[in-house]
Amino acid sequence: MSEEIKEIQWTIHTTHPETVQKARASLSEVIDPEIGMSIIQLGLVRDIEIDNNIARLKMILTTPFCPYGPAMIEMTKAKATEGLNMPVTIEMGMEMWDFSMMEDPSALDWGMYA
Repeated sequence: MSEEIKEIQWTIHTTHPETVQKARASLSEVIDPEIGMSIIQLGLVRDIEIDNNIARLKMILTTPFCPYGPAMIEMTKAKATEGLNMPVTIEMGMEMWDFSMMEDPSALDWGMYA
């Protein structure tokens, strides 16, 4: 089963396309310690907007009570600030995460999830 990678399209893809690659690279370094995959692979970064040289990143967690949530949010903010080279605010979305949000569903073929 080979599914294609579906890159999430953020607002900055249209408004600031020159920032997308660096933002993705930096945010790919933030790993969910329970699952062992990056927040980019998992599709946890739902949107990034830039307004007046301040980025607003909307993200969700794999579970609302993720014990690593606060640390992941802080790391996300630090990596986004580094990758975008500007101040970043984090906004937590209320969507429930599920496997369909993953950018690379073939990761499920690892047998990690049944």
